[in-house]
Amino acid sequence: MQEQASTWVELGFVVLPVTMAAIGLWAVRRVAPERFLASAAVITGWMALWGALAAAGVLSRFELRPPPMTILIVATFVAGFWLGFSTLAGRLAAALPLWLLVLVQGFRLPLELLMHRAAVERVMPNVLSYTGYNFDIVTGASAFLVAYALHRGAPRAIAFVWSCYGCLCLAVIAIIAFLSSPMVAHFGPHELNGWVTRFPFVWLPSVLVAFALAGHILVFRKLRRA
Repeated sequence: MQEQASTWVELGFVVLPVTMAAIGLWAVRRVAPERFLASAAVITGWMALWGALAAAGVLSRFELRPPPMTILIVATFVAGFWLGFSTLAGRLAAALPLWLLVLVQGFRLPLELLMHRAAVERVMPNVLSYTGYNFDIVTGASAFLVAYALHRGAPRAIAFVWSCYGCLCLAVIAIIAFLSSPMVAHFGPHELNGWVTRFPFVWLPSVLVAFALAGHILVFRKLRRA
């Protein structure tokens, strides 16, 4: 795999995670303003931690046991579930409309376009792109349509079906990411997924995947309340 991505790809993987973090903090400030400073500190610290580990090359040390990349993968899903089931998330699910919770997941459309470009540049393995085994671009593109339909009064069942599909995509991506990691190399030496151990790509799992998972949990919690 190529070591250096284009400037636009690298910039995209900085702008998108920062934008999603800002949207999350905007929601906290609107619903639970007394939790804003603490939330901002946690999110900033989380992003700084993984960014620093990636920039220092710690996450790329696959000779360590366990490899730091496995810790990154586990931490991503732990963070996503923790955020999604937190009391603060419960307040967000209660206060924000369902269509907005779905609409926010539209960030996965530009994310998939960025990932495809990274695959074209041979920075990311093709198996993680929509030309491989990653069909999450459907989740991102349909989020806008589903959100619009919900805003117009469509049955909430479509949000449930859409969110189930999105969760399935996340599970498939996690499996492919692990199978293509240098620890397993299931798809061969030309499809190694070591790129997320480098900055700024480390923010793809640690921020964007965690955000997507927590977002789906919020949708389910909103549907349950209804």
